[in-house]
Amino acid sequence: MKLCSRCILPENFPGISFDEQGVCNYCRAYKADAAGPAARKHYEDKFLALADEHRSTQGYDVLMAYSGGKDSTYTLDLFVNRYGLRVLALTFDNTFISARSFVNMNCVTKALGVDHLIIRPNPATLEKIFRAASVKKLYSSKAMERASTICTSCIGLVKAVTLRTALEKGIPFVGFGWSPGQAPLQASVMRTNPGMVRMTQKAISGPLSSITGDAAVARYFVTEEQFSHPDRFPWNIHPLAFLEYDEDRIIARNRVLGWEKPQDTDANSTNCLLNAYANDVHVRQYGFHPYVWEIANMVRSGAMTREKGSEKFEQAENPELVAYARNRLLEG
Repeated sequence: MKLCSRCILPENFPGISFDEQGVCNYCRAYKADAAGPAARKHYEDKFLALADEHRSTQGYDVLMAYSGGKDSTYTLDLFVNRYGLRVLALTFDNTFISARSFVNMNCVTKALGVDHLIIRPNPATLEKIFRAASVKKLYSSKAMERASTICTSCIGLVKAVTLRTALEKGIPFVGFGWSPGQAPLQASVMRTNPGMVRMTQKAISGPLSSITGDAAVARYFVTEEQFSHPDRFPWNIHPLAFLEYDEDRIIARNRVLGWEKPQDTDANSTNCLLNAYANDVHVRQYGFHPYVWEIANMVRSGAMTREKGSEKFEQAENPELVAYARNRLLEG
């Protein structure tokens, strides 16, 4: 299969085209200066000013969406040790989290002195959602360029629960450990837009409600009463977009906090046992790997080498991991 000669987007990625040198249209449109050192400093300075303005005297400054993976662990450490903020870590337990990840989370939150809230929805509800997501196309084709149907369902719930909790507790910032390839620099310090939340929430909650019923999922999403107070909506912060990203250095720092990479997850996850199956389903349904867009962005920006990027999506998924999740969802 032909890949872009600069990043690693394949020829079957939607909307792709190549020039005579084999460079894809996404690389040709990329503007390096827009994410250069000056731009990154601008966004960190913006966050520092906001942090000083909204720093709490009693409660929490940041609600961190904490998956227990390498990037969210490193981001949690940044909020505590680089920025000196009071953080509440929130973990959405999708019932497929590696046992080692729970050990990691316990070690890290203890080392950092961080309070940790775990939300564990009814496993039967989650399995019903993931089962449907593995066989149905629940969302737009455009959304599937960025993630699998299973992951989109899960992350949709994570974002909803995190935002609702921040609103309930009056926390001014919501932190995410997005890699530089997952979200652009321009979104790294951004006030939550209630109108946009309402639209995206409908796009996620609608399909999920059709699977489980309204009552089973409504409790995780922002309420009408909360929408009536737009001034209370938090800022979204993902520092890995405006700081230098080095995966090896991130893992080395995490180890100081007691974090170890799980041995039972796939090449693109350091916490989830469902991801390999989600990737496998997506490749069979759409023909390309769901992480290829994120990885291509990181290669394009220099955050990851082309060789390392290729390794992350070209190898076949571990059949044992795929079978484990498939059996739980479809045969369990």
